[in-house]
Amino acid sequence: MAKKYSKKFWFIFWTLSIIFLISWHFFWQFQSRGIGALAPALDFVPFLGEEGEKYQQAAKIADYFLQKDDQERNYLILFENNLELRPGGGFLGAFALVKIKNGQIVSLQVLDSGNFDCQIPEGIDPPYPMISKLGIDSWNFSNSNYSPDFAVDAQKAIEFYHLGGGQENFDGVIGITADVLKSVLKITGPIQLEDYPGIYDSENAVITLEYQVEQAFENQGIERSDRKSVIGELAKELRGEVANLSLSGKMKLAKILLEDLEEKNIQLYFSQDEMQEVVVESAWGGQVDQNWQNDFLMMVDANLGSFKSDYYIDRQGEYFVDFSGETPKARLLIRYRHNAKQKDWMTRDYYSYLRVYVPEGAWLEKWYNLENIRFGQELGKKFFAGDVNVPIGEEKVVLLEYSLPENISAENYVLKIQKQLGISQLPILIHIIDQDGSQSDEEVWVKGDRVVE
Repeated sequence: MAKKYSKKFWFIFWTLSIIFLISWHFFWQFQSRGIGALAPALDFVPFLGEEGEKYQQAAKIADYFLQKDDQERNYLILFENNLELRPGGGFLGAFALVKIKNGQIVSLQVLDSGNFDCQIPEGIDPPYPMISKLGIDSWNFSNSNYSPDFAVDAQKAIEFYHLGGGQENFDGVIGITADVLKSVLKITGPIQLEDYPGIYDSENAVITLEYQVEQAFENQGIERSDRKSVIGELAKELRGEVANLSLSGKMKLAKILLEDLEEKNIQLYFSQDEMQEVVVESAWGGQVDQNWQNDFLMMVDANLGSFKSDYYIDRQGEYFVDFSGETPKARLLIRYRHNAKQKDWMTRDYYSYLRVYVPEGAWLEKWYNLENIRFGQELGKKFFAGDVNVPIGEEKVVLLEYSLPENISAENYVLKIQKQLGISQLPILIHIIDQDGSQSDEEVWVKGDRVVE
């Protein structure tokens, strides 16, 4: 007998797939387009119910988007290009203004962040080291996501939007990265466009599109003003493929979009306290855990080289905690590998401003391959920071040795690792040296946030 599905499942599927999948069209195409043809899908509700905590939380969010109370709600969608990594996910090349009323998208406007920045008054001091490395002397919308906490970035984006003359008051902010497009193509399968060369699949679509709109259009006789028309064609094909998915295919798409939430490829922020509590409880808000009282580790890169070099960067962590001495010690190694073969339109030597967040009370004693060292405290954590430079084709290992606060002991030891927004996954080798000198080892793959005991 065929399995039946409840309203709750389809609320989740249509809300997440429409808002996040179709938003990807606008990540690449900086112009306003209506999506009225999709709005009726929001009213389509076949049936069933999958219970479980995450689905229940997703259903609450879906119900909020779909409620029919004659109230118009405004949302700001941030398109995070994590090929150029920033602390909040990726460079903000574009953003969208979405109005939803009675469960339907009634208007959508997409803006080029670079053009919008020209409307923001000058004289706003940017965070260190944007002045010297990015060459900007005033902070702007495109570079607003400098915090590793998405709620902070969402509020900062709203602030810059209003400074640029924007009038809307937002009910929520949604951040999505390039990995969402990959996720959708994993389910639909490869797509070939009639008037464009190549096949777009989950492995190559992001780079193929980046190359098409930045380089290839010139050799194809396409006017610069029309260079992003390929994205409209791809979006049209994707909509058709999604509409024709089997029931099991639609199930897989809903599941993979929920995985993107879990893995921080999609982040949410709501101005309404009740909805924001749902987001925080689900860990879908990209928040730094300020209440964590045991050992803590978060590595945050800001690619300030103005190129898309993060596509070629592999990262790996190795973390030692030693309780055999008088005070607990930590030793962190971060290995960067730049896999590009040569400089081109997309990549250069990798420059990052690295911040490592650790427990308050930690004290840095030694460091290596971290230049212009700085220290600070924010978000309930201490951070060590500095410049990291990785030439093309080379590997560099950053080393930090520091003491941990005395309240962290072998008896109560628990480590929380939080992954930066925009990084797909992070392998970390963990070594715990007990008071008697014995050592335990574990390799973890951090896809979201991870607690290791």
